[in-house]
Amino acid sequence: MDWMEETLERRTHPQGLWDEAKAIIVLGVNYGPEMDPLAALERPEIGAISTYARRRDYHDVLKGRLKLLAGWIAAQDVGEGAGFKVFIDTAPVMEKPLAQQAGLGWQGKHTNLVSRGFGSWLFLGSIFTNLDWPADPSESDHCGACRACLDICPTQAFDGPYRLDARRCVSYLTIEHKGAIPPALRVGIGNRIFGCDDCLAVCPWNKFAQKAREAKLAERGDLAALPLERLAALDDAGFRALFATTPIKRVGHKRFLRNVLIAIGNSGRADLAPSARARLDDDDPIVRGAAVWALAKLLDDDAFALLRQARAASESDAGVKAEWEG
Repeated sequence: MDWMEETLERRTHPQGLWDEAKAIIVLGVNYGPEMDPLAALERPEIGAISTYARRRDYHDVLKGRLKLLAGWIAAQDVGEGAGFKVFIDTAPVMEKPLAQQAGLGWQGKHTNLVSRGFGSWLFLGSIFTNLDWPADPSESDHCGACRACLDICPTQAFDGPYRLDARRCVSYLTIEHKGAIPPALRVGIGNRIFGCDDCLAVCPWNKFAQKAREAKLAERGDLAALPLERLAALDDAGFRALFATTPIKRVGHKRFLRNVLIAIGNSGRADLAPSARARLDDDDPIVRGAAVWALAKLLDDDAFALLRQARAASESDAGVKAEWEG
């Protein structure tokens, strides 16, 4: 199995998720980027998409690979009654601490796993088994005095080393958060429209990182520099067609538009104002509110005041009214 050449396999003990489990096989699959993940931040007219999302959804790829590996183990002479359960973000499995116990790497100050061989770029999955299996030695922390990941965070989401306030994290805000993004955090998002790689990308251990070799996890070049103008104009069908096989599809069209409009507001590009104005009539108040905020950032005071006078009175949503009022 060529794919296993870059897959780290380790074992550690279960913690009660499956009563019959006696061991956990924790695996990390490399998704090292082909280019500098921070380069897109220098181009405010495009949408910056996290490295992991510019490819096929890893859940789909890894689940099949883990089942293949479990089948291969079962095919060996391991005795009758061998059982396996595969988990990839599908159960309350604490994959990062388990991976550290299993020796794949350690949880860095940014709370993500860091590997001496692959840097910050590992997808994690686990196989719970009822087979007896010796445990591997755990990995120790090698962050030292470095705090590069803490200092680069655009929204100051770290309370301190190893302490992340997810409510301020750009990845949380652009992917998991369902409502309007808090105004105080919008500028820090910049042109990031899905996730954030900053704390991962600056880790010094990435000097040992390797480009991903798994063909099914190859980066899609067309997602590296998508113009915000094009993204703001996508309808639901266009959104689904463009991102059908990627993790981006999970946020849905409306939340994605919210993110794009925040990026447009942060772009400083007056030529993108028409893209935001076109969304003032969107049926979703979260989208309309983000469009108002973007226009407030891009238009001069007089132009925005005229627009507010013409549009604000007809708005029925309290949240969007608050955006008009600033």
